[in-house]
Amino acid sequence: MTTAIVTGAARGIGAATAKRLAADGHPVAVIDLDEAAASLTAEEIVAHGGRATAIAADVADADSVRAAVDRVAAELGPPGILVNNAGVLRDNLLFKMSETDWDTVMNVHLRGAFLMTRAAQAHMVSASWGRIVNLSSTSALGNRGQANYAAAKAGIQGFTKTLAVELGRYGITANAIAPGFIQTDMTKATAERLGVSFEALVDAQVSQIPVSRAGVPDDIAAAVSYFCRKEAGFVSGQVLYVAGGPKS
Repeated sequence: MTTAIVTGAARGIGAATAKRLAADGHPVAVIDLDEAAASLTAEEIVAHGGRATAIAADVADADSVRAAVDRVAAELGPPGILVNNAGVLRDNLLFKMSETDWDTVMNVHLRGAFLMTRAAQAHMVSASWGRIVNLSSTSALGNRGQANYAAAKAGIQGFTKTLAVELGRYGITANAIAPGFIQTDMTKATAERLGVSFEALVDAQVSQIPVSRAGVPDDIAAAVSYFCRKEAGFVSGQVLYVAGGPKS
């Protein structure tokens, strides 16, 4: 099985995705800025019979990314799967948003996806096979207090579609997943920003979700697993909204 890289894999959606890909048989590089937390995810994978290594890297730093991908290739084998999941929130209304808030979100989400993909695609082109999955969000459709995050997640969708056009001839697919409301540490931070309890936020969100429940990280990991399969080779350039109901 081909080696997978998952960024932002210390917790939440990233950790669930790393564990799912390992369960599918892939060696997994668990990449995160928090090396200690990444190590816990990798150790759990190994404890369940998988292969994994934890690597501390800043996806917004070109040298850090190059070193991380080189290490993955040396320790686990050339990467054939890349899941760009790393992300941060710096929510605020536009008139309160600082340049640093804007730049931090753009750097992690967009620059990070660019740098990681540029580094990993070289191995995929050599192998004439690859799977790239980028994490967008329903916030790409617009969300109050998230001008930076919404713009970054919309940009991820355009980036994905362009990758599909450029890399398809090399047997590489590129797709994006746009999660809806998922119960994670990040959405807990949103509740804190809004000044409400997490339980109240969950209840409010669920009331608007057709399937009448909040999403969990494993819901997203399952979608990633599909896009990474050999059988998904004719699916590329798509944005899949995993939100418990229709989005457009």
